[in-house]
Amino acid sequence: MANDISMATEAPGAPVTAERKLNLNLQDQLEKPYLARALVAVDPSNPHGTEGHDNRNLSVLQQHASFFDRNKDGIVYPWETYQGLRALGFGILNSFFTGIGINILLTYATQPSWIPSLLLSIHIKNIHKGKHGSDTEAFDTEGRFEPSKFDAIFSKYALTYGNALTWQEIRTMLKGNANVFDPIGRLAALMEWKLLFSIAKDENGLLTREIVRGVFDGSLFEKIERKNKAAKGVVLR
Repeated sequence: MANDISMATEAPGAPVTAERKLNLNLQDQLEKPYLARALVAVDPSNPHGTEGHDNRNLSVLQQHASFFDRNKDGIVYPWETYQGLRALGFGILNSFFTGIGINILLTYATQPSWIPSLLLSIHIKNIHKGKHGSDTEAFDTEGRFEPSKFDAIFSKYALTYGNALTWQEIRTMLKGNANVFDPIGRLAALMEWKLLFSIAKDENGLLTREIVRGVFDGSLFEKIERKNKAAKGVVLR
């Protein structure tokens, strides 16, 4: 079995396969890591997903996007995206222009018909149709969560600390994930990770594995909003 090349994850003729390693023990750490999860974002430390997080029978990608559906009617308008970004701590101008950009990029792909929305609405039901390229592929094309792809973010690129990413490692990951002839996907991925890094890096300037996992199911957004509300409450007293 030691010489069974059918199980090899590195090819001598492709040095990149040795540079970007896979976790060979993942199946011992998490049950069926190859099975995409529809309702929860799992990893070895969270085999049942985020404790206390209500999935509301939505796919993991829908949960991620529904944070910005402020009135929970299944539709995200630009002003709701703005409100969500403000709740996460972004400034007024950043929230305005980023919110408009997000809705412009996703509105048509998620519409229930071929008729575009003049209000730039995003329909959560169809959010999987707005998935861009040059990403980590931790979401599949139906919006499920891929545990093995999520794990590969860290096994391939978190070389300094193992379970946390530096900004330089994130840049290396973005370059490694980039698809040819995909400027929109590359730009979207860059902006997503820059925004995440700006609000969620720890005191050492790192994005931890748990923080990144929480982005996928949206639980991180909820935690940040609660933290920001509590901080404002302290100021007001």
